[in-house]
Amino acid sequence: MATTRTPAQMTVKFFPNDKGNPPGKLADAEIHFTGGPLGGLKLIGFAVWERKAGGRNVTFPARQYSVNGERRSFALLRPITDPATQDALRDAIIDAYNDYELALAESA
Repeated sequence: MATTRTPAQMTVKFFPNDKGNPPGKLADAEIHFTGGPLGGLKLIGFAVWERKAGGRNVTFPARQYSVNGERRSFALLRPITDPATQDALRDAIIDAYNDYELALAESA
């Protein structure tokens, strides 16, 4: 199997949680791919959260299912080998959200 590496070409779009429910959720987020083989597609299901102890976190798309009445979650975006690879995407989304907040504050 041959693989080709291309630079990530994406834009992060935010949809603020104006209702404040659930508490701590700041916004929903989507990744819009602007080039490469994923160009013209979007990946939905991300959310930006305020941590109780300070700072922010990003949750990734997941699907819920039940096993013996217990609710579980299956992550849809998974690392191939190194679990730390998700951190780069999480950091990029948080950075984009910080820029989004700055732009909102400047326009107000």
